[in-house]
Amino acid sequence: MIRTALRGVALAFLLLASAWAQEAAVTRRATDLRDTPSDSGRSLAALPAQAPLTRTDQRQGPWVQVRTAEGATGWVHLFDLGPANTTASGSSGGVVGGALRGVGSLFGGGAAKPATTSTTAGIRGLGAEDLAQAQPDPAAVKQMDGLRTSDADVRSFAERAAWKPVPVEPLPAPARSTAPARSPLQQEMP
Repeated sequence: MIRTALRGVALAFLLLASAWAQEAAVTRRATDLRDTPSDSGRSLAALPAQAPLTRTDQRQGPWVQVRTAEGATGWVHLFDLGPANTTASGSSGGVVGGALRGVGSLFGGGAAKPATTSTTAGIRGLGAEDLAQAQPDPAAVKQMDGLRTSDADVRSFAERAAWKPVPVEPLPAPARSTAPARSPLQQEMP
């Protein structure tokens, strides 16, 4: 009896995992379907916002392999995907997603891994392996430097937006410990 129940649970789990691996999705904004999981990958097709896609179980870093309604398979950045029931006005891709995507590309790819996050989380965090394999991307750093805004531009925008300065009291200084300071290595030792 218990074995039958466990088999049923295992079968349900496998069906759920299979359904998730072939999950329906849409693009949050216009993007490209790439031949490799990288911004430098060749564009296979231009995908408009809200283009229907099917996620496969393949994932490499922040890139997810997808299949278009026409049957083309390629890679799309995770920030450019949303669940199929998301509308354009309710998506959170936009400027913030694009900026986070740029920051994410600084850490490079990694070994191909199956997707391990739920749709509600959207992104899995960086693990020790990801950090150990991270490589600097000078082109991405240069691109981010190009997005830098000068103090004069910020002040001009604030003036046009009618922003007013508001005084904010500084936070109180933290209480000083009377115990002798220990290095992080000493703190880990018994």
